[in-house]
Amino acid sequence: MVKSGLVEKEGPARVSQYRLTGHLGGAFVLYALCLWSGLAQLLPPEKMEVTKKMLTFRKMAHGTKGLIFLTALSERYRRFQLQHGAAGGLVAGIQAGLVYNTFPKMGSTWVPSDLLANSPTWTNFFENPTAVQFNHRVLAETTFVAAMGLWAYSRKLPLPPRARKAVNAVAAMACVQVGLGITTLLLYVDKALASIHQFGALAFLTAAIWLTHELKLVKILRRIPK
Repeated sequence: MVKSGLVEKEGPARVSQYRLTGHLGGAFVLYALCLWSGLAQLLPPEKMEVTKKMLTFRKMAHGTKGLIFLTALSERYRRFQLQHGAAGGLVAGIQAGLVYNTFPKMGSTWVPSDLLANSPTWTNFFENPTAVQFNHRVLAETTFVAAMGLWAYSRKLPLPPRARKAVNAVAAMACVQVGLGITTLLLYVDKALASIHQFGALAFLTAAIWLTHELKLVKILRRIPK
């Protein structure tokens, strides 16, 4: 990743956004594995009744965790675009932090007109700051809805105390992340606030990993009562 930014060319060094995102993804996976291993030693899951609803809840929790991971990667990719601009096309060199700093709409519309401005079309999803920001918004909103839906579903389940705290932590971090994300956008991507938002993504993922760890006995003790 570092080597990709050391090519001699005009302007500041610019690492590959693809390698940067892959590097972050690898770091998150390593962190998740270490955290899971640590939780296994420090916080053995509490026993709970295994029902169809509990099995559904476990699947929802894992799905939400996956969405959080993808959203965190898209956030880092988006921040790269905000700091360095796109690599080619109509928006080459533009500091995308100054583009569409409005919420909930992007400018005056829900879907910006330059969403697919680059050619070929598929490059927009990776090199067009407008498309990258739009995709991150959709992912973030979907993740928020999933997290709050998970929390609402949990209210009807007889969860052990620690699992209840974990799902509450997921819901709380969902609200915090949405607040941080919107504020960061409206303030034209203040670096300090953007860094806090990135840290919040890790905390959000941590809460989701904790919750799924608390639910791992649901799979081990899987039995559907008649």
